[in-house]
Amino acid sequence: MWDFPIKNRTQILIMKKQIIKVFLLSVAVAGGLSSCSKSSSSKNVSRATGWKINAKEGGFQYNTKFKEQETAPGLIFIEGGTFTKGRVQDDVMHDWNNSPTQQHVQSFYMDETEVTNIMYLEYLDYLKAMYPPDEERYANIYTGALPDTLVWRNRLGYNEENTNNYLRHPAYADYPVVGVNWIQAVQYCEWRTDRVNEAVLEREGYIEKGAKYATLTGEIDGSFSTETYLNRPEATYGGQIDSIARKGKDTVPTFAKRSSGLILPAYRLPTETEWEYAANALVGIREYNNYRGRKKYPWEGGYTRNGKRAKRGDQLANFKQGKGDYGGIAGWSDDGADITAKVKSYEPNEFGLYDMAGNVAEWVADVYRPIVDDEANDFNYFRGNVYKKTAIGEDGKVEVLGEEIVFDTLPNGKVVAVNLPGEIKMTAVDENETYLRTNFDTSDNRGYRDGDRSSSRFFDNFDDDEELEEGEEYSNKRSMYDAPRHRVGKDSTGQVTRQYDTSNDRTTLVNDEVRVYKGGSWRDRAYWLDPAQRRYLPQYMATDYIGFRCAMSRVGSKSKKKKTPRG
Repeated sequence: MWDFPIKNRTQILIMKKQIIKVFLLSVAVAGGLSSCSKSSSSKNVSRATGWKINAKEGGFQYNTKFKEQETAPGLIFIEGGTFTKGRVQDDVMHDWNNSPTQQHVQSFYMDETEVTNIMYLEYLDYLKAMYPPDEERYANIYTGALPDTLVWRNRLGYNEENTNNYLRHPAYADYPVVGVNWIQAVQYCEWRTDRVNEAVLEREGYIEKGAKYATLTGEIDGSFSTETYLNRPEATYGGQIDSIARKGKDTVPTFAKRSSGLILPAYRLPTETEWEYAANALVGIREYNNYRGRKKYPWEGGYTRNGKRAKRGDQLANFKQGKGDYGGIAGWSDDGADITAKVKSYEPNEFGLYDMAGNVAEWVADVYRPIVDDEANDFNYFRGNVYKKTAIGEDGKVEVLGEEIVFDTLPNGKVVAVNLPGEIKMTAVDENETYLRTNFDTSDNRGYRDGDRSSSRFFDNFDDDEELEEGEEYSNKRSMYDAPRHRVGKDSTGQVTRQYDTSNDRTTLVNDEVRVYKGGSWRDRAYWLDPAQRRYLPQYMATDYIGFRCAMSRVGSKSKKKKTPRG
């Protein structure tokens, strides 16, 4: 036995403890590294089967590197949440046009500004190059997309320079486009979707660089359609996609899919609920998990003038100050504009959105009804769903439209294209999709539970003297919303004929072709700047004070950053 002094034995014990600590620490580190290695590779191993995902040998292939949806051009991220829709601060009209309801909005994206003249001119330029209006089959594509510049005319006002210059003169390039009806706005969104996704595929190398310009010069005979590319990629670019697509093994074309995570959701008009939520920007008065106070306008406070020292007294939006006062006194203009103003002329709201009050009112997607049915739904509320599905041909493949173009003549006589060559053919859903479903039972849901007792039934349901004739059934012509029906057609010579509805028995102006527009404009008093206010107009009509902006759905997580308790 070793006989160490007491002091030396103590030192040995301390050394032994240190060695043990070092050993345990090294084991822990090794275990941690092993755990990290296992964790880092676990996303490539199926939790269901234990098989490898994306194995070189084959099997299930999936995009495990996807992080989140990229923000598309022109858009701002709007984090979803709950709010009270339709809570107006003033109701001087007493028209019961709003019913406050608690709603939840899913996260989405919205244009930072209204669509401007230069943005819309790019669209017109594309249509003119792609579908030359001097070719008879394309004649109404370009002209059907043209804004109505005559909206500036007034019987007792001189606005002819606006009629001639507002759309095309570079002085108005960054001013919001007007004279666009709801249908044209929807078609612009569809065009924008295809152009942005086409650019994304080019950036990622799925199609050759410059291919998108070659379609305009005629080098490639056909255009790009997002839905066609996803459903029938070989039919894209008029069937010439093989020559410009990325080549995989054995020179086989490689196509992006929805699962690639590159194809962006469609640009579209925002729903009324989304627009109102974004305009309110209640995030500015959030404290912890509550809203502190109420907002009358997209900015803080209950007044339309700036209270900050540097800009005190300046108007915070472009609107009509009073009778005969659209801009203020010369030399000290209240809002800096006679008609519309250049976008970004005023400060953005808390979401970073410009002109959510004033400048121009804006189309939203919804069909108008005076009552919001929150008993039916309080999540992403929207009235206007018309469900469709892709048409399947006799060969079992998704049908792609050829050179045939379907046009529609609107009640005001304007001819617009319903579809363009190379797009997917769509058809209404049928019993195969609706049978024994609880969430929808028809293709067209615009009139579902659309208001009060009478509107949910028929406009003459209290008339006891009238009885149905044998074989007669109630139909849409007897619905509560008995709006005028103007007819337009063509005679034997091809000339457009218009027949106005002169009946004195109509009960309302509301029907399924009437759309909501939101926000005050340069023509409106401050009353209409309240984001909760709502108005409506037939979807085929245009004005000098209604424009629009696009939105896009968010796929994936609700938030883009880690939550904080406040701020």
